[in-house]
Amino acid sequence: MSDALDKPAVLAAAEPAAGVRHWMGRNAWRFVLLFVGVLLPLAGFVALADEVHELEAIYFDDLLLWKLHALHSPGLDRFFVLLSKLGYEWFLIPADVLIVGLLAWRKRWREASFVAICFAGSALLNLGSKRFFQRDRPSLWESIAPESTFSFPSGHAMGSMTLAVTLVLLAWNTRWRWPVALAALTFAVLVSISRMYLGVHYPSDILAGWCAALVWVVGCFLVMFRRRHPWRHRH
Repeated sequence: MSDALDKPAVLAAAEPAAGVRHWMGRNAWRFVLLFVGVLLPLAGFVALADEVHELEAIYFDDLLLWKLHALHSPGLDRFFVLLSKLGYEWFLIPADVLIVGLLAWRKRWREASFVAICFAGSALLNLGSKRFFQRDRPSLWESIAPESTFSFPSGHAMGSMTLAVTLVLLAWNTRWRWPVALAALTFAVLVSISRMYLGVHYPSDILAGWCAALVWVVGCFLVMFRRRHPWRHRH
């Protein structure tokens, strides 16, 4: 008799536990994304920013710049100057506007807002960070494409990685996820390399730009898509 009376109580107690396990199973990817896309890059950015703020030399900066400079050739000069232009005013900014426009045209308002907030917020965050840290550009050699603004974090690296991560997150539930990831991340890496090759950014500027982009875009994604992933219900 006692066992019969206790059975409903046991079942009732098990229901909340089962609900929690079900919720964790459905949302485990959010915790992974939070850790990999926000917490780790945030720690990386803070570590780099602390070194820059304290005016400490980062041991790999000059070493990697000189290694890239040793590859100098007229052909690579033209290639990386072109990439540097594409990584900002010639391609990146028009692509940002075009993507927002296409999503709005398809009435994907949440996705369009997400992209617009990511791009605009990334640009503002970069400008504010440059003004705060006021790190001078590298001066190891005379650049063929000199810059006069502050160096930390790299705007090209941050902007191109913002575009890449935004596109990957939007395309993740489609059949285009891997082609988009490969093309977008390759573009972001090549643009970033171009800035070091030209001698206008330290490698630490590039890493900080990537970290800041990841924190901002992934953070926006987790806030704006709390209940569903883009393209989950429509393809």
